[in-house]
Amino acid sequence: MRVLLTGAGGQLGLAVAHVFRRHEVVGRAHAALDVADAEAVEAALAEVRPELVLNAAAYTAVDRAEDEPEAADRVNREGARVLAVATARRGIPVLHVSTDYVFDGEKGAPYVESDATHPLGVYGASKLAGEEEVRRANPRHWIARTAWLYGPVGRNFATSIRAAAEREPKLRVVDDQWGSPTWAPHLAAALERLLERAPGTYHLANAGVTSRFDFACALLAALGSATPVEPIPTSAWPTRARRPRNTALASERADAIALPDWREGVDEFAKTVSGA
Repeated sequence: MRVLLTGAGGQLGLAVAHVFRRHEVVGRAHAALDVADAEAVEAALAEVRPELVLNAAAYTAVDRAEDEPEAADRVNREGARVLAVATARRGIPVLHVSTDYVFDGEKGAPYVESDATHPLGVYGASKLAGEEEVRRANPRHWIARTAWLYGPVGRNFATSIRAAAEREPKLRVVDDQWGSPTWAPHLAAALERLLERAPGTYHLANAGVTSRFDFACALLAALGSATPVEPIPTSAWPTRARRPRNTALASERADAIALPDWREGVDEFAKTVSGA
């Protein structure tokens, strides 16, 4: 299958390009394809002639989005709409990646696909709007929500913890935010399996639930770092955007795709960045 991969330069895009070996993947990073530019998208579809478009392009700067709502909306909503409209016109299915931040974190249990959405900030609202645009424009769609995504490169929680542990004598990490840390290569493998499923909305995240603090501790232990970590409440680490308290993901679908436990992702991260 020929796949047009948008957002190919990001951590998920890199993982997809590596994992989708059975397919012909043509990647377009943001610099090469602005997904909100309808003419550019039309040209890319005409050139590549894909049998699937996998949209991994996203504006993910959660705090900056509060001050740049138009920029977040352009990529996360308008870009999703442009891709969905253009692919629908050609009868091409689209696989769109979304986020746990479409939820407010107040459920008190892992979220499933049918739970009501209620984003707390601009980032989550723009991603939810993108989901709605895809559903409205292209009936041949998969929407894959994931959570706490990280890979071996780029800026994410895992790489930030690793870098901080190398320069700071002690780390302070919030212990009252909970979620499902998801290793990008595990998500990429699940996305490939998703193509065998019926269209619809799916939750794809590593199994299990943990706090930011415990996630950081597990990362440092796997890396062999002795840097101590102090647990702190969210109130002691103010951010521009409000974070949901608990957005762990689960699935209610009979055809759910199970991902490995989140600790396996931590182990793979450590092996990858250490060159083992």
